[in-house]
Amino acid sequence: MSGSEVHGLDYTLAAKRAVFDAIHHSSLGFARLVGATADEMIVNVTIGAPRPEKVQVDEVVDALPHGRVHVQVVVGGLELLNEDGSDGTLIANAIITVSVDDGK
Repeated sequence: MSGSEVHGLDYTLAAKRAVFDAIHHSSLGFARLVGATADEMIVNVTIGAPRPEKVQVDEVVDALPHGRVHVQVVVGGLELLNEDGSDGTLIANAIITVSVDDGK
């Protein structure tokens, strides 16, 4: 899924919007089907952003409501700067995988 920031080049905001988009287009109710709670879920997030070092990972972790969250930021997404490079449009992408530890 993707998240955009159309002014300000806030990489963390774009990443959090991508995470929001991903979790709101998914159903994570499976945890209770296997006898686990939402907080027992293992949530792995990969964020693609043009400048990964500008994403505040702790803020992305805090944006997820449940589970043990692990975030990795890699080069990806899109950035289109204005003529003087002071502003632009930024798109970050998120892939989220969720699992539970079955003890095996």
